[in-house]
This record gives sequence, structure tokens and C-alpha cells, in this order.
Amino acid sequence: MRLIDQLTLPDDLAALDTQGLRQVAFEVRDEIIRVISCNGGHLGASLGAVDLTVALHAELRSPNDKVVWDVGHQAYAHKILTGRLGEFVGIRTLGGLSGFPRREESPHDSFGTGHSSTSISAAVGLAEAARWRGDGGHVVAVIGDGALTGGMAFEGLNQAGHLRTPLVVVLNDNEMSIGRNVGAVSAYLSRLRTDPTLARVRRDLERFVQQMPGIGEAIYAMGGQLKEGVKAALVPGMLFEELGFTYLGVIDGHDIEAVRHHLGRALEMRIPVFLHVQTVKGKGYIPAEEAPDKFHGCSAFCVETGEPLQQGKRISYTETFGRALVELAREDERVVGITAAMASGTGMDFLEETFPDRFYDVGIAEQHAVGFAAGLAAAGLRPVVALYSTFLQRAYDQVIHDVCLQNLPVVFAVDRAGLVGEDGPTHHGAFDLSFLRVIPGLTIFCPKDEGELQGLLATALSLDGPSVIRYPRGQGLGVPLPRPIRPLEGPWVEVLRQGSDALLLACGTGVRLCEEAAAILGERGQSATVAAVPRIKPFDESLLLDLIERHPLVVTVEENALVGGFGSAVLETMQAGGVVRPVLRFGLPDRFVAHGSSDRLRRMVGLTPAFVAAETLNLVKIAARS
Repeated sequence: MRLIDQLTLPDDLAALDTQGLRQVAFEVRDEIIRVISCNGGHLGASLGAVDLTVALHAELRSPNDKVVWDVGHQAYAHKILTGRLGEFVGIRTLGGLSGFPRREESPHDSFGTGHSSTSISAAVGLAEAARWRGDGGHVVAVIGDGALTGGMAFEGLNQAGHLRTPLVVVLNDNEMSIGRNVGAVSAYLSRLRTDPTLARVRRDLERFVQQMPGIGEAIYAMGGQLKEGVKAALVPGMLFEELGFTYLGVIDGHDIEAVRHHLGRALEMRIPVFLHVQTVKGKGYIPAEEAPDKFHGCSAFCVETGEPLQQGKRISYTETFGRALVELAREDERVVGITAAMASGTGMDFLEETFPDRFYDVGIAEQHAVGFAAGLAAAGLRPVVALYSTFLQRAYDQVIHDVCLQNLPVVFAVDRAGLVGEDGPTHHGAFDLSFLRVIPGLTIFCPKDEGELQGLLATALSLDGPSVIRYPRGQGLGVPLPRPIRPLEGPWVEVLRQGSDALLLACGTGVRLCEEAAAILGERGQSATVAAVPRIKPFDESLLLDLIERHPLVVTVEENALVGGFGSAVLETMQAGGVVRPVLRFGLPDRFVAHGSSDRLRRMVGLTPAFVAAETLNLVKIAARS
């Protein structure tokens, strides 16, 4: 029987010796690999943080002491060690554990996460609340070196240093986010990790300080806090020292005893402490250690080989975009690409490989990515910013103020629009149509397939103002890809099927759904027109209204929130044009959609051909009686 099956977790960890804790870490790794090989998930980050997590929960007393995980990719061991071992087999499945910390799931999840660079700010709030209440609990924020490139992380450090908040920030430094980290902060951390001179100084300084005549003994008599302050003043880590933190590091994050020792000292100080821990992403599973980017977020795989169990047969929307961008960049030297630590995730790696001098990875810094793009566009370039829909939310002010207000020709390639499956509500691209549609001067495109995506990218690059192309996660439909890629000129309402009983209007993934729903209606004796709307803003209002007027009722389908989305835009157009028809809208409900397979989630929210056809048929019957 495994040791972890015999323990009351996390309480029993404190009583285990180092060998026992190592055994726990071994068993937790084995459980993570076993389950994620079936369910898919964020394997590399969680494996790399296992030893650190064991040390944290052996030293802290959760949930009275609180751990805030940045992003949450690395929190699988935390879930296992906080009473959810029996439920872990269902992680990322509908009704099972979330792949990220969630306050609703466990009192040990002190703060919900899913996006990066938030942990320090949240932890400062938790620590200040504890200090205000006088409850004495400890607060630890765990942040990766990738997330440390985000500006919000430094805003949190700045506030904590100013307030002298009793907080420990653990930097889980593995040199990776999804790919290798970039930027000056990454280079600074690399120097702290690798400079042999600094390592020797770290080893020798404590002995030197203690031997200083008349000084060393007094310093040691005054306790660990002053001693660490003297050390930090003489060796690197000064970036964090100047922000008001006492810097401790660099510590081997896989040495559980060493992490516990330094964490215990940090907690005793009751001041802001920055604990720099070095780990290996994918630790303990050779395929993940050798290809950490491949195992950042993975589908089900064979444990023995590390190979995915299912290979995609059709090109993905992401790859379609990436290859088209390279082709269009060959034709126009003004085209440059920008990503926020997501080169492979957004398809920007194709541009990086072909035109490295026209590719920019700004790190996990979406606000800067958009502001930077605005500057490039103001100087005459044609920047393409590739972000996931859910991460574009982080740069909303920059989209409005820096790009659209100045009418700059920045193209936003918005990947993962709509439901994304097992990553759940923190990653569903549910809101982009709603929050982008209200911005004046912004053109919004929504392709029905991967071929149209390439044409719309060329169209967007030909515009003299800002534009957005939103497209889903996953494989395309297998349609032929146009060569050469040329801008599209409309029609911006494309009739794909003629009928008379209902008009089915759709954008994006809704188009194929409507075609299948219309086929079902045809089997039931009703004919429906299906029309795709690839340009959401501005609508071709005259063409759209003419089509609506020729049908007794209208159905809209979108994979976006119904509030303020495509269907709302159709209703607004009808009202402005004085056209009155019964309207049935399908989309994402006014709630956060859970995690689970995309197909099951679509059935749950009513985005299936059968459901759309059945509800449309009901409306047809009602309209016929009235």
C-alpha cells in the first residue's frame, strides 16, 4: 500500500522524516503521471513543483496558513496533498476536479487562479487581512519565473515592500513558461542561478561575516533577520532587496529538507521575504524533462513513450494562421509578429523560424504586447498580435486607448475563441465578441473555416485601421487552403443554403452547426436558409436586413456569450432598420461554463445541431399558428 494512502493529508506531513517526505513526493509524481496520461493536462509544471509542494505543506499548516499559486498549472500535487487524492482521477473532466485552484473546491485553495502574475497581489491582500485581524496565519505566494515577467507581479512586490507585509514569495524558477523565458528579468535570474562567483560568495559570506572582529558576533546575536539582511546587501538579489524584500537563494527546489529549512527561516522573519528556488520542469518523467514545452499542456499520452494517443488528422486553426502569416510576411516586409510567451501556442513559432528578426516574444505581458504593437504601427509597420481570447482580456485598456483611439493598423489574431474544453472557465474565450464589439472603429472578423481564416488575415493586413480575427481551438474542417492568399472582398453575408421557413444566421463554429441543423429540419419537412457572417463589425446592414425581411423568423448561433454578442448585434441591426421578426438566439449562457470535453460542454449549453433544429422547429410551428 502506498504511503500517501495511509496518511491524513496534509496534516501528517509535518511528522514525516526526510525519507518519508521523499517517498510521498515519489508517489505523488507517479499518481500525476498516471492520471494525466489518461485525462491530459499541465504535466510538466506540476511534476517540477512536487518536491516544493511537499516541503510547503510539511512546513505550513493549511488552510490556516495559505498558499497562493500563480496560474495554477503546477498545483496538481497541492490538490493531492490537501485531501483530494481520491478525486484526482477525475481532474479536468466534467463534474470532476478543476485543473486550477478554485475556492469553491477546497478550503485549501485560498485563491482561484488560471491567469498569470496574480499570486503576489492576491497574497498581499490575504496577508494584510490576516494582519488586520491578528490571526497570525502565514501567507506564501508561489510564482514562476515566466509569470514574474508580468507587470502585475512587480506591482504586488512594490506594494508588499512598501507595507512591509509579512509575506513569503517563493520563486519557482525553472527557466520556462511554455517555451524558454525571455527578457531582462529572465537574464537576471539566470545570472543568479549560474554565476559560479556568486555561488562561492554565497557559501563563504556567512563565515566571513561571523569572523568580523566586534561585528560578526553582534550580528549573529541579533538573529537571522539582520544576518540575512547583511548577506543580501553584499551579494545579488538586490533587485528584490530594493523592492523591500529580503532575498534568500538560490535553493535546490528538489531538496525537500533545504526548502523546508529556508522556508521556516523566512516565515519566522514576519517581513517580506523572496525565496528563490530552482526546479526542473517535468522532473521525474524523462519525456517531460527532455521536451518541457511539449508537456506544458498535453493530451492523453502513452506513459512508456510519451507519445500522444491520438494524432490530429487535419491542420489546426492555429497552424493555419501561423503558416499564412509567414506567407503574407514574405509579400509585405512591414508585417511583424508579437506574442506574449505563447509562440507555439499561437502559431507564431512559424514566423519566428522563418523571420526571427520580425518576431517578438514580450513574455507574459499582454498589456505591453498591445502597447508595443501600437508603437510599431504608429511607425509604419503592420504588427500582428497573437493572443488567446481569454488573455486578450488583460489588455483591454490598451486595445481601446493605445490602438483603436488612434486608429492604428494592428491586427489581433484571437485564438481559442469559444469553448476550449478541459481548461475550463479561466480559459474559455466566451466574451471577446461582447467586449470588442463596443469599440468604435474596430473591424471584427469571424471565419467559418480555416481557409476563410487565411483570407481574412490578408484582409485585415490590408486595412488602415485596427482589426480582430477570432477563431477556435482545435482542428479545422479540412477545407482546401487558397493559394495564393488574397484579401476577401465579401459578400459579408454569405448564403450557403436556401430555404423559406427560417433564416439561420451564424458566425465561426456556428456556421457548420447551422448547416447540420438545417439538414435535420429538411428531414422534418422544413426548409431553412443558412447564412454565414464573416464580418461581425461593421455588418453589411443592407444585405443582412434584406435577407431577414425575406424570412418569417431568424435564428442566430455563436460560440460567445449571448449578452452583447453576435445575436445582440443582429437584434440591434433589426431594431435600427425597423424590421420585426421572431428571433431565437443560441450561444453561451450568462454564467461561467464549467470544465470538461468541448463536445459535452456544447451539449450542456445547447450548442448542438439537434437542439438548434428542435427549438427552431418549435418556433416555426408557433409562427405558423399566429
